[in-house]
Amino acid sequence: MGFLGFLIVGLICGTIAKAILKDRAVGGWLASLIIGVIGAFVGGWLGGVLLDAELGSFWDIKTWLLALAGSIIVLFVYTAITGKRATAR
Repeated sequence: MGFLGFLIVGLICGTIAKAILKDRAVGGWLASLIIGVIGAFVGGWLGGVLLDAELGSFWDIKTWLLALAGSIIVLFVYTAITGKRATAR
């Protein structure tokens, strides 16, 4: 998967992770991108270590699921460490 594809997967998975964990969602689209890209790295690493499955091509469902799982883990760990949570507006 190319660099641009990796960024798109990261942005979409970071946004989905923030939608799933609404009370932990912080920041805007840039935060979603950062969470998603780091999450894709984490998901790919964990998939390789635990499931013997690594990130594949852009259209591979395994890639999306690993990136989403990694994004959820990153968002959960980030809010656990910093204590920052979304505030009601």
